[in-house]
Amino acid sequence: MSEINQEKTYPIGISLSGGGARGIAHLGVLHALEEIGIRPDIIAGVSAGAIVGALYSHGYSPKEILRMVRKVKFFSFLSISALSQPGFLSLQSIEDMLKEYLPHNSFDGLKIPLTISATDVNEGETVYFSSGELIKPIIASACVPLVFSPVIFQGKTLVDGGIISSMEVKPLRKCQKILGVHTNPFDRNQPVSSARLVLERCLSLSIHANARANFEFCDFVIEPSLLQKIAAHRIDKAGEIFQIGYRSAMSHKEELIKIFT
Repeated sequence: MSEINQEKTYPIGISLSGGGARGIAHLGVLHALEEIGIRPDIIAGVSAGAIVGALYSHGYSPKEILRMVRKVKFFSFLSISALSQPGFLSLQSIEDMLKEYLPHNSFDGLKIPLTISATDVNEGETVYFSSGELIKPIIASACVPLVFSPVIFQGKTLVDGGIISSMEVKPLRKCQKILGVHTNPFDRNQPVSSARLVLERCLSLSIHANARANFEFCDFVIEPSLLQKIAAHRIDKAGEIFQIGYRSAMSHKEELIKIFT
């Protein structure tokens, strides 16, 4: 579905951005929020945030999802750094993992309402999914262009939702409070010493800009600055990334309590 059902108002909505392996920081943030006593009533997820959002909405704890991530190592390809790989890579391993952990394959089987966004490359617009089949929209939302073949679903040609909006808030506009979690902080000191690095830099600039445009619609945004120094494919740093997200959220504990409780 491309339209958003905004008839129902939710107390707290959380937006989980893309970010490749840095999206593991979402798990640390969610773990901190649970300790603080804040739980989302609805989630919007893009790319890595769509994967985390689906597993968390299903009922897995952040630490359970971290164990899954370490086992499958799928986040290592969900970044523009994977452009160095020749040809199209397969999303089959991600799909197989999702089928194992989300056997119902349905938005209706989730405990927390979830909206996933992907980019329709033919129409040049964001497409939203919040009902029906679950796994294909997740795959589409995480489908990095030039790295993976586009996902054909419901007659649309879909790629990574972060191309247009890497931290989506439109599905949360009816929420009383919105918390954004952005795991793609921009590193101004990143070297651009080769053509590939220039391309990565340009793509990062575009993705960063479209995310920041949505910050103004959030009541609070968590953007762990220490993620700047971790490449988006470094799945081997999963534990460190988790802790960065956790500590970043806990450093704002008093503000979060004041706004969201």
